[in-house]
Amino acid sequence: MTTPQTLKGFRDFLPETMAIRNRVINTLKQVFESYGFAELQTPTLEYAEVLTGKYGAEAEKLMYLFKDQGGRDVGLKYDLTVPLARVMSQYPDLPKPFKRYQIQPAFRAENTQKSRYREFYQCDIDTVGTTSLYADAEILAVISDSLIALGFIDFTIRINSRKILFGITNSTSVLQSLDKLDKKSEAEVKQELVDKGLVADEISKIFAGIKSATPDTDLQQVINLAAKLGVDNIKFDPTLVRGLDYYTGTIFETVVTQPKVGSITGGGRYDNLIKTLGGPDLPAVGTTLGLDRICDVIAELNLWPDIKLTTTKVLVTIFSAELRDKSIELSIRLRQTGIGVELYPDDRIKLDKQLQYAARKKIPYVVILGPEEVAKDMVTLKNMSIGEQKQLPTDKLAASVS
Repeated sequence: MTTPQTLKGFRDFLPETMAIRNRVINTLKQVFESYGFAELQTPTLEYAEVLTGKYGAEAEKLMYLFKDQGGRDVGLKYDLTVPLARVMSQYPDLPKPFKRYQIQPAFRAENTQKSRYREFYQCDIDTVGTTSLYADAEILAVISDSLIALGFIDFTIRINSRKILFGITNSTSVLQSLDKLDKKSEAEVKQELVDKGLVADEISKIFAGIKSATPDTDLQQVINLAAKLGVDNIKFDPTLVRGLDYYTGTIFETVVTQPKVGSITGGGRYDNLIKTLGGPDLPAVGTTLGLDRICDVIAELNLWPDIKLTTTKVLVTIFSAELRDKSIELSIRLRQTGIGVELYPDDRIKLDKQLQYAARKKIPYVVILGPEEVAKDMVTLKNMSIGEQKQLPTDKLAASVS
């Protein structure tokens, strides 16, 4: 029998990991909704024709495409943006601007490495149906507010515009090479362009254009509006490309100084994508916040040393089979006050083993209900963090652990 294991690039999330992930998700939802974004979910599988032809040839090599049991060409979603475009095409009567957030997994068959997985969660926000540059700036404000709410301090939002890049080169192949400047040296990227058939003068002109680039009027307005919304860590970076073909205007990524995990957010304006799906001609702007990388950074930098690894506040033990019903009644009463309670399930297990179980799960309090306590209508409450225990009236228990 082979050793049980997950597929490469796929992971299990054990309860301690889920404690961080759920806190991140809940924090992001609060920020998103504070700006008027509403939640949307779309299927894991889409028709292949919805996914292909939208991202570029390099991206399509990473798609999970296959035939289902009905012989239909389908695929796992590569990101959440193209499914959103399909929704806007399928439901044309949605109010505009349409502001949605979406927190779901996506799938890419790429080489796995640190903080890069084949199944990963994206947390997307998008505004569809307006060309207003305020919408671009608002996305930047949501990114900044979200990361600050999560405890991030040292991060930079890199910003550029596809319009600026198109003024330097119209070749998507060239842009795909330039997109690697944050991973490869300038010399390596220049050699890649040579390999693609560009001559030295063309390459020199491209790099000269990048090094002399400045924000155009629209991009400067986005930066100014974002500053009015409280975003003060934006950096214009003319080497920023964003690899996907559908971007048309403002583009942005967020990076942290440590640890080196690549960008933790990325997005931009994509005004033609929905039309390419056969839907209405709707402009849009949005970003994704990479849940997996954000959680990796939080864990590696220990940003949340106070994280509660369990929502259970109290373990109610079972002293004996004869007192099991009393423990059941007590656990019900505590839950009715809104306290997270776990009742130990087996009255055959000795009390010290039940206490060890609570310690392993980091449950803060243990309640012991033995014959002496029942006779006095009392309970023994043990504080697991300091090892102290005391007897108190049963009706005072909820107040003592809340």
